[in-house]
Amino acid sequence: MKKIDAIIKPFKLEEVKDALGELGIEGMTVSEVKGFGRQKGHTEIYRGSEYTVDFLPKIKIEIVITDHQVDAAVGAIIKAAKTGKIGDGKIFVSSIEQAVRIRTEEKGESAV
Repeated sequence: MKKIDAIIKPFKLEEVKDALGELGIEGMTVSEVKGFGRQKGHTEIYRGSEYTVDFLPKIKIEIVITDHQVDAAVGAIIKAAKTGKIGDGKIFVSSIEQAVRIRTEEKGESAV
């Protein structure tokens, strides 16, 4: 099993969710997060004063899937989230040793 953490622009969430849904990936955890990468934030003017916004709003999507779904899921996220501009986000893939469905106590891939 693998865990995919995808950090994307907020307005791309529905497109990514739909793209993953088309692959049969239904369960996900979505969080509103803030951060920066190469963008290093940006400068805004508010009431005549200029200030720097270091942390930009992003969406973090977490999904746990079977090993054979990883390439398709990563491809779907890239296709749906890409704008071609700086700040499109990142995808991280890591291994999951165990998963347990609390209600039924199923373990492993059947719990996902």
